[in-house]
Amino acid sequence: MNTVIERDAVVVGAGPAGLMAARTLVAAGRSVAVLEARDRVGGRTWSEVIDGAFLEIGGQWVSPDQTALRGLLDELGLETYPRFRDGDAVYLAPDGTRIRYQDATFPAGERTVAEIARLTVLLDELVADIDPDAPWKHPRARELDTISFHRWLREQSTDEEACDAVGLFIAGGMLTKPAHSFSALQALLMAASAGSFSHLTDENFILDRRVVGGMQSVSLAMAGPLGADVHLASPVRTIRREAGGAVTVISDTVTVRAKHVIVAVPPPLFSRISYEPPLPRRQHQMHQHLSMGLVIKVHAVYDTPFWRADGLSGTGFGSRSLVQEVYDNTNHGDTRGTLVAFVADEKADQLFALDADERRKHILASIADFLGEQALTPAVYYESDWASEEWTRGAYGASFDLGGLTRYGPDLRAPVGPIHWACSDLAGAGFQHVDGALRMGRAAAEAVLAAED
Repeated sequence: MNTVIERDAVVVGAGPAGLMAARTLVAAGRSVAVLEARDRVGGRTWSEVIDGAFLEIGGQWVSPDQTALRGLLDELGLETYPRFRDGDAVYLAPDGTRIRYQDATFPAGERTVAEIARLTVLLDELVADIDPDAPWKHPRARELDTISFHRWLREQSTDEEACDAVGLFIAGGMLTKPAHSFSALQALLMAASAGSFSHLTDENFILDRRVVGGMQSVSLAMAGPLGADVHLASPVRTIRREAGGAVTVISDTVTVRAKHVIVAVPPPLFSRISYEPPLPRRQHQMHQHLSMGLVIKVHAVYDTPFWRADGLSGTGFGSRSLVQEVYDNTNHGDTRGTLVAFVADEKADQLFALDADERRKHILASIADFLGEQALTPAVYYESDWASEEWTRGAYGASFDLGGLTRYGPDLRAPVGPIHWACSDLAGAGFQHVDGALRMGRAAAEAVLAAED
């Protein structure tokens, strides 16, 4: 039976953005209902015990620039701990040569190292002139938005290894799309969201700390005080704008009549909802130009962190290897060792064409190229496949195709009457991170409150 209730506002989605929106509204004295399609809160943050191992299936890291997230962690009384990083990292050169190193840059040839440094400076200079909340206002925005990041890099340098290495940090590492499929401006937004491109190239910055108990605990802590106003297993089917400016939101289990609605789900899911009357033409078009990336997040748990005995940090990079990134992901206080590895974009396509056993074999062999044969036999192995999740459909977030950022960016967060939007995919600072989700959730709630004045 579908229950009908009335609230001041309704939030669609119980991830960090939606729960922050609800938290902000409740703190201002408003009544709220949160409707979540899944049977859990947390959105793209999700912790689970699998085969006896605690795994963070979704987003997990906290970096120094993420002040919204860090402030909330303090407010909620949640602790963090540093990622293990002592010892040598491993770089797999394009020819497959395995090189141990401790410097901040790849141990490539002298010319390649110089080109990486030059490209980094060039990107940092461009990022310094971009407002992450309005990259489309940059004087060269259209020029940068109509050329792919792949082509832009090669117009700046003829060193393929340098271009691949720089491209890795944004393409495979962040947007999880091939560098030829998104613009140089979209790449600059990704870098500006973290303060600089240099921050993205520094794993000790961008992957600084983790939350004790997992990142999903942030959402669990925000949802707790909301109690029964969080409705799980309640996918929203229809948002109806009523005469007089009110709104009716219909889910599988509850119908909410409210003054405002905040849609806090990834952009590819906006169209899963029917809108009555339909959204404006521009919204329909814009949503079609935002798409999710694709990445396999691999968790491999071992009886001990064997790589440390060999003087390795567990960190590895290889722009042309199957696994392009691997890190020590051992949990707080755990005597076992956990590695997390990533296979992105077209490489992920290739692996998903294989059966599960073959896919596992190829992935573990690639990890072993970095850390040795002991990597071939984990006690627990698990692949996070967000693209198969009905209520996510990709990872880590949505980004525009070529030209989309300048064409539609100014309308990204524009409300449609009583309908507001909030998710990490719409953020400037904190774009595609929990920090950005929190910022967007709070901003949407503040817009709702301002509309009442």
